[in-house]
Amino acid sequence: MSFLQNNEPMGDVSWISWFLGVKGNEFLCRVPTDFIQDKFNLTGLEFISETLDVVLDQEFDNQGWDDGLDIADAEQLYGMIHARYIVSPRGVEDMRLKYERGDFGSCPRVYCKGQKTLPVGLSDLWNQSHVKVYCPRCNDVFVPRSRSALLDGAMFGTSFPHMFFMQLPSMKPHPPLEKYVPRLYGFRLHQKALMPHEALETTPKNIGSSVSNLPFLASSTPKSLLLPFSNTDLNS
Repeated sequence: MSFLQNNEPMGDVSWISWFLGVKGNEFLCRVPTDFIQDKFNLTGLEFISETLDVVLDQEFDNQGWDDGLDIADAEQLYGMIHARYIVSPRGVEDMRLKYERGDFGSCPRVYCKGQKTLPVGLSDLWNQSHVKVYCPRCNDVFVPRSRSALLDGAMFGTSFPHMFFMQLPSMKPHPPLEKYVPRLYGFRLHQKALMPHEALETTPKNIGSSVSNLPFLASSTPKSLLLPFSNTDLNS
């Protein structure tokens, strides 16, 4: 067996090494077996003992996979344990190495200038959403641009990137100094010009305005863009 993407030693035939080597699982880090074997770390997780045995299997035979066990159950169990591990001090350190290598990709925003991202889940429950990546510069989330986008978000949980920077505050980047400003021929657009058409139609109208009595104005100009006239203006 060749070296795997998480630097496992050659010859490692455990289930964890096999699972981490599957294409698309690059966001995941190796959870130590002693962490998995600690019953405290499994508190609240629902699983059968046979599934845990598969996850801890040190001589996993992919070709002889037992059809009586669903691989999805082992994936879910490992994923939920993984979410707990990466918020521990050891887990944060493991993810730091992956973060510094750029394993999780970079922010697509222009003014974030290639800021490295971290994986995050939008829910702590399984099968609710796929993993997203969080940019610590603009504090927004995006869909990963890799096959890892198919991983369940619960494998990372909603707290991971924030715990990461709480434990490593020196790595927290400054927000971008620049911001895109919409302009037309060099002039900054009014906020109303950026609103969707439906929002303009629901803008409250001025009751009693004499504008409605001017058919040539009412037919050619949106009322929401007109300034109200007074009677003195019409008589002058």
